Amino acid sequence: MRSDRLGETLLPKKLALPIFASDALSSVAYAPDEILIMLGLAGGAFAAMHSWQITLGVIFVMVIVVASYRQNVHAYPSGGGDYEVATENLGPKAGLTVASALLVDYVLTVAVSISSGVQNARAALPFISGHEVVIAVGLIVLLMAMNLRGVRESGKAFAIPVYAFMFGIIGMGVWGFIKGLTGTLGQAPSAGLELVAEPGHDAVGLAAMFLLLRAFSSGCAALTGVEAISNGVPAFKKPKSANAAATLLLMGVISVTMLASIIALSRMTGVQMADSSAVGEVLLRDGVPVGDTYVQDTVIGQLAKTVFSDFPIGLYFVTAVTGIILVLAANTAFNGFPVLGSILAKDGFLPRQLQSRGDRLAFSNGIAILAAAAIFLVIAYNADVTQLIQLYIVGVFVSFSMSQTGMIRHWNRLLKEETDPKARSKMFRARIINAVGAAMSITVLLVVLVTKFQAGAKYAILAMAVLYVMMLAINRHYRHVSQELALRDDLREAILPSRVHALVLVSKLHKPAMRAIAYARATRPSVLEALTVEVDPEETAALGREWIARDVPVTLKIVASPYREITRPIIDYVKSLRTDNPRDVVIVYVPEYVVGHWWEQLLHNQSALRLRVRLHFIPGVMVASVPWQLRSSEGQSDDWDDRSVPGRAGNIAP
Repeated sequence: MRSDRLGETLLPKKLALPIFASDALSSVAYAPDEILIMLGLAGGAFAAMHSWQITLGVIFVMVIVVASYRQNVHAYPSGGGDYEVATENLGPKAGLTVASALLVDYVLTVAVSISSGVQNARAALPFISGHEVVIAVGLIVLLMAMNLRGVRESGKAFAIPVYAFMFGIIGMGVWGFIKGLTGTLGQAPSAGLELVAEPGHDAVGLAAMFLLLRAFSSGCAALTGVEAISNGVPAFKKPKSANAAATLLLMGVISVTMLASIIALSRMTGVQMADSSAVGEVLLRDGVPVGDTYVQDTVIGQLAKTVFSDFPIGLYFVTAVTGIILVLAANTAFNGFPVLGSILAKDGFLPRQLQSRGDRLAFSNGIAILAAAAIFLVIAYNADVTQLIQLYIVGVFVSFSMSQTGMIRHWNRLLKEETDPKARSKMFRARIINAVGAAMSITVLLVVLVTKFQAGAKYAILAMAVLYVMMLAINRHYRHVSQELALRDDLREAILPSRVHALVLVSKLHKPAMRAIAYARATRPSVLEALTVEVDPEETAALGREWIARDVPVTLKIVASPYREITRPIIDYVKSLRTDNPRDVVIVYVPEYVVGHWWEQLLHNQSALRLRVRLHFIPGVMVASVPWQLRSSEGQSDDWDDRSVPGRAGNIAP
């Protein structure tokens, strides 16, 4: 796609919702599991008693955060999101802290969503059991490939499954409530089991309070992805801010509705959820542990079996769309990570390659890096959501907290300059919303740090710290290089060298060598000589005789190599020229073959590549490759366009 077609990739609200909100919407598929699992550590009765309280707390935080981010998208529509807000209002280091948190969170979003999707699909497809990691890795690769095709194309592909998920979960909730009111709603498959408390998890005093806080922090996983819309405002059609704010509000309403209905149905049907590491021990059937053979379905899996007990199509539909949406939820990260990476690269905090768009106008390098990092986590944690979720949330609420704090300073700054009473009143309301959002986000962040630090959050914090230091080092490197390369007032860098010493590397007298000699002579250097390394005295003597017989008008310099090395004698000779004449420039002409097939490259040595790499580190030395195209390379320029053909690294023509 041409660069001038970038406007064609802008998204209407109906496509922006499935692209940017799929993560937040899908979070309700695993947030209820985490709430019930954490509460279930103290037993089934404790979970049933407090699950609705935790859910109300999570919903309250979600409402506040959504309202706060609606202020963000209006105030900062450029797409920097939390990073831009924190940088402009709290300083570059605060912005970098937010950026490192978001980058880690995006990677975890992919790993958690994909792993959860595979686990949900297992409820309807038992053969998946035992192959979760392989399937998860394959799905990440598939998502990467789809996103490399472009943002709009991936949005069209994902829109139908996302809307199907909304329809399935809300439809299941409505049908479940109708059956509940009519007395026809059955009990969940796990309702007949007894869930006993795990050792060391007493539901009294401070222990109970800590467990409630831990369940609340796990349930706040439902808020992940809320920030994605504020980071993706530039991708919306005009009016960008208004469309982004409307999409954010719609996402919040749908998420709250689905989360509340799932928790309500789980209480009505008696769903029991135990930690995956202790399922066989704490779930009892007639007082006897169910054992390791028991497979615990997810909350949605159990609800679908219960609500649609007499309608199998509904069961398979909900299970299928849940698995699909959890996989597609990772698409939010595939849109957010590359965009944030490009902004950081533009500011000099990440490699410049992340700033470049691919031929489909997507940030291809960022997409590939995100996929690789997520695959590493899936393999490292065996695609276990309960383990991965412990690393989650921290980055989200670091960015939430700093962003909302930055917005408070933003409004304070504008209020000092604004005199219009109507505008000031609007700013006061916005500041109150952001202040409440900041207070709630900081509170949740503290809860997450206290309850999840030892469980795995410390590794996420460590990853953020490593990223922070790495980005500072990259920025320092770019600044030093920029200062070093900047032109000085005296322009001494433009002074011509005193002499140009040209060397043509030869091993035989053939067409590539003669072409290199001809090109070198055409540049009219101050000194021109051919250089060969004597590895075999007989071959060198034969070369000397042919050199004289053909009357080559260039002096042949022979360098001895008693240890049969080629690179080091040439390097030493070039260095000697630089030592004797420090203001001279040495140009080394390297004749090379260009072959047409990759396997032909294996038949030629890589001496030119090694030599050129070594020569690049010697000041005042330039390397000129003189290619000779073999017949096998004919027509390859048309096939390869401007991509490099095999042999581009070069070989000294033997």
